[in-house]
Amino acid sequence: MRSEEKPGKTTPPSSTFHPSPVTGHPSLPALDALLFFFILNLVLQPLVDPDFGWHVRTGLDLIQHGWRLPATDPYSHTVPDWPWVEHAWLTDGVIGLIYRSLGTAGPLGVIVLFALVTAAAFILAAGHARAGRTAKLVAVAATLWVALPFLGARTQMVSLLGLALVLRLCARYQAGRRINLWVIPLLFLLWANLHGAFTAGLFAMGLVLVASGVTRLVVDRWPVLADRLDEPVMGWSQMRRLALVGGLAALVTLINPYGWRLHAELYLSLTDQFMIQTLHEWQPVSWESRAGTLYLAYLAVLGILMMVAYRRVEPVRWVMLAAFLGLSLRHWRNVPLFLLVSVPLVAELVADLTTRASARFVVGLQRRKQALLAVTVAAAVGVVVLGPAHLERVVQCGVAPEEFFRSTEYPIEAVQWLRAHRDQVGTRLYNDYGVGGFLLWWLPEEKIFIDGRMPAFRMGDRWIFKDYVALTSWDPPALGVLNKYGVDWAIVGRGTPLQQALGSRPDWPAVYEDAKVVIYVKREA
Repeated sequence: MRSEEKPGKTTPPSSTFHPSPVTGHPSLPALDALLFFFILNLVLQPLVDPDFGWHVRTGLDLIQHGWRLPATDPYSHTVPDWPWVEHAWLTDGVIGLIYRSLGTAGPLGVIVLFALVTAAAFILAAGHARAGRTAKLVAVAATLWVALPFLGARTQMVSLLGLALVLRLCARYQAGRRINLWVIPLLFLLWANLHGAFTAGLFAMGLVLVASGVTRLVVDRWPVLADRLDEPVMGWSQMRRLALVGGLAALVTLINPYGWRLHAELYLSLTDQFMIQTLHEWQPVSWESRAGTLYLAYLAVLGILMMVAYRRVEPVRWVMLAAFLGLSLRHWRNVPLFLLVSVPLVAELVADLTTRASARFVVGLQRRKQALLAVTVAAAVGVVVLGPAHLERVVQCGVAPEEFFRSTEYPIEAVQWLRAHRDQVGTRLYNDYGVGGFLLWWLPEEKIFIDGRMPAFRMGDRWIFKDYVALTSWDPPALGVLNKYGVDWAIVGRGTPLQQALGSRPDWPAVYEDAKVVIYVKREA
């Protein structure tokens, strides 16, 4: 209940000081604006993802060829007969359209596109939290900060937005609000052509149905428990409708240029044990990296806050959080999914803790205003100190990418040399895994050895990813792999075992070297 105003006490008018619409706490709109600006700083990221290059190349070629998809891999000389299935073909096309239509500002346009998609996903996820605007923005900023190593121009961001939409629709339907359920199959029809992680949305819908069904069985058996729940329980008719819509949503994902082959490709990738055991993104989360430390610290703080302030009984939310938490701990690539799912809970915890602190430490309105102003000023100083350098790099990447990449590990200097000296190298390239996409972007006429599309590519004895690991990770490197694929020139990272092995062979003289890479050309016997 709202406490009565004491006689003689009135709230002083102020154009910058307003109560939160949910918690009733005093807040400064300037703080909300600052949080939103901080969120934009987080989601605006340069184009440094290793896979971005082949996505933009695919999109540009898709447009050039009248939106006709290639039947086999057009970009490698190692597995050119592989029946390539690009599960983000439509996203690639959108990237290509923006990149081409904006001319020299094309890279900046792509950066803004993915920033908006990412921000929309997390803000939408926070939308159904029972908290005020400031608490929601704090939660979004906190989770995006933890998700920072995963952000950028990555097609996975599209699936984060898709998952946020599914969770929002399911939450509204569970609460008994009127929604058009037939929007969900249309969403999955689009999602299945934008990115292959539409499976996360189907998985989330399945969790809602299973958790709701079990809860309904328990409540029907022991009706007294219904009063203990802090979330709505769907009726059987509601669940039947949602199950029907979910089944239709799964069926419409077959409407894509590849048909059932899309699902077969996803299954192949999800069950390739060699790839899962080798690639970092498929490894379990650990303390060994800064990103792992930050994420595990986030989980620890979240757990502590729940023990302090969370007393609700919400079985569907529990199941959703537990399932996505397990997936995130099992594979690095799933961490952003859990962060997205946890946003509403974080917002509610922030709001609850703020309410408790306000009730415990009773201070006057003027003191609250001063405290919020101090927080706003401190945050503004932090953004001013940390923000400009980052935004300058983002803008430089967007309008002068070649200059930007000089300050990265990508071999833009070698690319520039190759453009002027193409006749000094061979026809069948070796490249390191992490720069394959980059080379497709900047040297579109070259056929590459391997890139991020290819860990599951396998034709007969040509298991390219396993051969790549043998060439780069064995001691000594399995140089026979170069002969197997007819490689006659190589761009190799400086200081790597392969670079040292080739550098010691007289039949592989170096024709170019810098601080990042060495280019070798095979000398004919």
